[in-house]
Amino acid sequence: MKKLIVRTLTGAAFVAALIGSMLYNHSSFGAMFMLITLLAVNEFCTLIEQYKKTTFNKWLAIAGGGFLFIASFFAFHFEVENPLTLFVPYIAIVAYAFIGQLFNKSGKTLDNFAYFVLSQVYAALPFALLNILAVGENGYSYLLPLSIFIFIWSNDTGAFCFGCMLGKHKMFERVSPKKTWEGFAGGAFTAIVAGVILSNFSDIMNIYQWAGMALTVVATATLGDLIESSMKREMQIKDSGNMLPGHGGILDRFDSTLLAVPGVIIYLNLIGIL
Repeated sequence: MKKLIVRTLTGAAFVAALIGSMLYNHSSFGAMFMLITLLAVNEFCTLIEQYKKTTFNKWLAIAGGGFLFIASFFAFHFEVENPLTLFVPYIAIVAYAFIGQLFNKSGKTLDNFAYFVLSQVYAALPFALLNILAVGENGYSYLLPLSIFIFIWSNDTGAFCFGCMLGKHKMFERVSPKKTWEGFAGGAFTAIVAGVILSNFSDIMNIYQWAGMALTVVATATLGDLIESSMKREMQIKDSGNMLPGHGGILDRFDSTLLAVPGVIIYLNLIGIL
């Protein structure tokens, strides 16, 4: 009972902070996701250091993730004469990370290269890309970023309920034993319902495009969840961290987001919204 209370309170505080930061203004949005970026990269690098015994510079990776988010935030939220100059510090960090391996005597140069790049592409880039979705015709807009999380939460709720009631056919039992195709279908249905509801509050897309975005989030979020589950299974751990009591680590809470954000950007480009 105590664990359930802790999990509920943590979840409520987490959702409230996330939604509040997006609704308030672009500065609170930037501050929240800058913090999440730093925590996500730190958590990923800590896991890699612990379970893969690499010697790459974790703090350099964290700094890189931070500068990537900052550059993206200012590039999309402010009128900058030459936005590419904002990414010069990030490029310098990446270059330094690679050049530094010339002096690495551990014999793990290739591993260090690979995990540093993965820390940026997997744990930092998706949050930086959120800035693309947070800009509308009249400046900052929370609608698209918030809708991604609404679809993810709707999908998780529907998948859990339908999976518990009807789940029989496993999706990827080796990776995630509890996931079923019935749960996947239920999550998709619930997310589409959320999309239909959102279409009544915004004319940025019609009802069919909202439904398409919901399905895009369901597909990519499920893949993101499975990918993180496969990594944790290889490392033989249950949670990526313990930062959120009852919920695990930052990557546990945002594993679905990591693929959903680029997936939505591709989808919106295909239908001509971005």
